[in-house]
Amino acid sequence: MDATALPIIAAACGGVLAGSGGAEITTISKDTRTLQAGDLYWALAGENFDGHDFVAAAAAAGAAGAVVSRQPADVPPGFALIKVGDTQDALHRLAGWHRDRLKARVICLTGSNGKTSTKDFSASVAATKFSVSKTEGNLNNHLGLPLTILAATTSDQVCVWEIGMNHAGEIEPLARLARPDIGIITNIGVAHIEYLGSREAIAMEKGMLGEVLSADAVLVLPSADEFTPALAARTKARVVRAGAADGLHAENLRPSTHGLDFDLVRGKERVATHLPVTGEHMVRNALLAVSAGLELGLSLRECASGLAAAKLSARRLACLDVRGVTVLDDSYNANPDSMEAALHALRGLPGGGRRFAVLGRMGELGDYANEGYRRVGRTAASTMDVLIAVGPETAPLVDEAAASGLADVRHAADTAEAARLLRELSRPGDAVVLKGSRAARMERVLEDFV
Repeated sequence: MDATALPIIAAACGGVLAGSGGAEITTISKDTRTLQAGDLYWALAGENFDGHDFVAAAAAAGAAGAVVSRQPADVPPGFALIKVGDTQDALHRLAGWHRDRLKARVICLTGSNGKTSTKDFSASVAATKFSVSKTEGNLNNHLGLPLTILAATTSDQVCVWEIGMNHAGEIEPLARLARPDIGIITNIGVAHIEYLGSREAIAMEKGMLGEVLSADAVLVLPSADEFTPALAARTKARVVRAGAADGLHAENLRPSTHGLDFDLVRGKERVATHLPVTGEHMVRNALLAVSAGLELGLSLRECASGLAAAKLSARRLACLDVRGVTVLDDSYNANPDSMEAALHALRGLPGGGRRFAVLGRMGELGDYANEGYRRVGRTAASTMDVLIAVGPETAPLVDEAAASGLADVRHAADTAEAARLLRELSRPGDAVVLKGSRAARMERVLEDFV
């Protein structure tokens, strides 16, 4: 945020300032492990922690002050405290106040899969012409979004913010806080189906982004998603369908070890484009980003340049060479849709070596877990040469892959055993994809394999 005096912050978040108020704040921090001298510490409470227990540590680390809902212990005399009724509510109030000050056009994204890659593509496309602020890491929830808004400054011209959810009722308040000019819903899949029960319920929740958009805003939707017509009908905004044959779409996809080449096509205009990541689903995400870029006034050629320069967040289909073995590290998170997409991405890589899938558990599937694992097992059987499934939860995946005709199926107890199997079985020229939910920590396979 722009440098802002503590008394102004206190007034904006509904608090009362005590102690020294002379500092000007540019950064809000909720974590003393990453707090820098001069930051304002925000004492938030979670299920397993209370930020008030770390106010003294924040002061010792050089914080300019802290926002609290009760008097913390052991703070030095004169240390600035902004006292509020509820620190989470105060954070949202400050973010709303700061959003009013921003001059940038705001792009907000949600969806079951591809949010982060679409965010990265969108930010890179916009950056060809504008100053851009974007969501960092996974700061996309009821705490992450306000912190992301507060990280933007009034000199930013475009903000690209990701909105995530686990339960019903979470998208609408975040979208109202962000007040986007352009909304993107990447797709409707089965992520978080444990809590929402069906894809229809997921679509209802994700579609709240479209409902919040004003009549002069734009909603970008994927043309091929079966829920697009229903989502389009729920918004007052103008709807753009990315990937439609009579609109913006991609032709002549040509996979390479270092990504994908294709043509961006809109009407009679055609621009050769390189995407520095593999997978046809990534092209669909790129089309959503380009659609947003065109709404910002960029040319198709400028959008293509932005895609080529995109740097994706860590562990999203990163292509690595490990002792001659090509490794697609897609280990950040997983659900059945994204796992199938990753398997197809690996199958599409050039080269004649064997294809290995090292797959871990998928979270938040609930009653859909058995069918979700079996879906992935069938896809693995049709695309892979070797499957290494990790953990007891993946038993249905193992059973279905073997029943569907995959000859070489291994079941590892943990990531260490999976890495050992991969070392024993793989040879230079082979290709591997790593995928699993965050809790599965599938990156450990890569760490041990290297």
